[in-house]
Order: sequence, then structure tokens, then C-alpha cells
Amino acid sequence: MQQSRLGLGDLARRWRTGSSRSQLQVLGLLLVGLLLCFLVSWFEYDWLPSGAFLLWPLAGLTLLRFRPLAVLTGATAVAALLAYAHSSRSRELGPGDIVVAALAIAIVLRQSSQQRSGLPVGLSEAMLAELRDRLQSQGRIPALPEGWCSQSAMIAAAGTGYAGDFLVADLRDGNLLELVLVDVCGKGTAVGPQSLQFAGALGGLIGALPPEPLLRAANEFLLRQQTEEAFSTAVHVAVDVRDGSYRVTSAGHPPALRWSAAGEEWAVDNARGTALGVIDDPEFHASTGVLAPGDALMFYTDGVIERRRSDIDAGIDWLRRVAQQDVRRRGFDGAAQRILAKVDRGDDDRAILILSRGLC
Repeated sequence: MQQSRLGLGDLARRWRTGSSRSQLQVLGLLLVGLLLCFLVSWFEYDWLPSGAFLLWPLAGLTLLRFRPLAVLTGATAVAALLAYAHSSRSRELGPGDIVVAALAIAIVLRQSSQQRSGLPVGLSEAMLAELRDRLQSQGRIPALPEGWCSQSAMIAAAGTGYAGDFLVADLRDGNLLELVLVDVCGKGTAVGPQSLQFAGALGGLIGALPPEPLLRAANEFLLRQQTEEAFSTAVHVAVDVRDGSYRVTSAGHPPALRWSAAGEEWAVDNARGTALGVIDDPEFHASTGVLAPGDALMFYTDGVIERRRSDIDAGIDWLRRVAQQDVRRRGFDGAAQRILAKVDRGDDDRAILILSRGLC
């Protein structure tokens, strides 16, 4: 029994590689199962009628590429017909039975042939899930020193976890925290691969280049993509966690908001810039300041503030008002999630990041 389990475990691991050898092994296993079902149906047709054989192509759709699936489907059709012909049933196959079976087989084969990755449906889903997990792992902020807190919230427009909004972070020497919040053009699963690719590029640049050279390198990266939708907005923030001094550099991103503990209100930051991937020589204007204990910075993507019947400024005013009321009533703990929950559902991804000092 243990050897059988190990064998199936090894087969499952090989199947995840998508290799031709693993596909042949899985096909062989499914054909053995089909043969066993055929023998049962041959001797006791009532236990396993021909219609039940359609379960094998459905299983193959999840596990096999198109060509092995076509072999399995053909073998299934032959087995089902032979089992029926051998049975003592008096009822003949009607046109409806034949049409339903043919449509089921056609749908299975077409679905498999439409897989652009060339992989089985189940393996394609596993790869998409891994892509989503890697993209989300890019946004994990390192553990911050005592007295500093960060929180983030994100909602994908399609509700799938694949979003064009992402975050990369780095804590250099335990003192300099760098964050880049990015909003890639597009939304949902269509923008997932592009976001992952861009996040990987930024992950290699953050901490290695100063803010403006980093954004210029990111701009050149997007321009090399040579697609109409290869542009993004981004905001880079560098904070010295020893004294609270910070620098915000914007690349066409909505302005950051700063919470003043003294005034208990959000003020609009003045960092501005050109979106990435649009022109060869974008402009970036940074802002600087110092976060005192009780102060905070909030960053967000345009999906949070954009409304069909109002302009960006009105959206920013709305966000300031809602965030101010929320923080005054309930504090900063969980504020990002609560504020994002108040945003009207739309067709754009939405993300909020709050970095605070002494508000843990």
C-alpha cells in the first residue's frame, strides 16, 4: 500500500511538470481504469451503462493535453459502443442519445484544444494559482521595527485575485524602508502575467537604485514591451525608520495622503509625475517630510477614487473625508480594509496602503 501511495505521489509530481512522459503515464492509468469499467459493463451492463463512460473524457479534460485526451476519448467511445452492443437491452440508441453523446465529446475536445498554454485544464489552473500567489507574495512588507506599522487591502475587479495593482517592498539594513505601489493598465486575469513580469523587474531594482533612476528604469522596461497597454502609474516612498524622514516620488499616481496627529486630518501630498511607459523622458516631482509619532501616509490606486460622474479631485475629497471619519472613530487598526469596503464596486482594481508611526 505504501509503495502504491509513493507511486501515485511521484506520478502527481511528474504530472505537474507537464512532460510528455507524465502525460503518457497518466493516459495509461486512465486507459486501465476505462478497461476495468468496460469489463464491468460487459458482464453487468445495468451496473455501468454506456452513459457513465463519459466520465472518463471529463477526467481526461482535467489531466491530459489534447492529443492524449483525443486517444482516451476515442477509446471511451469504442468501449461504450461495444458494451452497449453486447448488452441484452431491447431499446435501441435513439437520435437524441447519439446527439447528446456527440455534443459532450465535441465540447470536451474543443475545450482542450482551446488551451493556449498547451497544458491540461487542471494544470493550467494550478499555474494560474501559482502566478496569483507569487504576485501577492511580492507585496509582503518586511517586518518593521517597533513603533512602525503597515497595512494594505486590495480588491481585484474580477474578484479572482489577479489584479493590475501590486506592491513591492524592501527594508535595507533594517533602517530604510522602500515601497512601490503600482497600478498596471488593465484589470483581472488579462493583466496578471504583465503585473507579475513588471513586479519581478521592480523587485530586482528596489533597494539597488535611488527612487528616480528606479522609476526611469521601470519606464524603459515598459517602453520595450511595445504594446499599447504597457503603461502604469506608480508611487515610490522611502522612509528612514530611525527618524521618520521620508521622500515620496510619483509617476502619474494619485497623490498620497498624510495624516497629521496634531490636526487629525488627511492632507494631500504634492508629489506629481508622468505615468510610466508613455514617453521616453518622463518628469518626476518628489515631496519630502518627516513622520512624527502618530502620523501616517496613505497610498491608493485610482480605482479607489474614480467615479463615472465626478472628477479625480472630487474622488480624493471623498476619500479624505471617509478616511478621516473612520480613523477618528475607530483608529488605524484595520483602517485600510474598512476604508476600501466603503468604495463603490466598479470595474477597476482597488488597493490601499497605510504606513504609520506609533499607531500600532
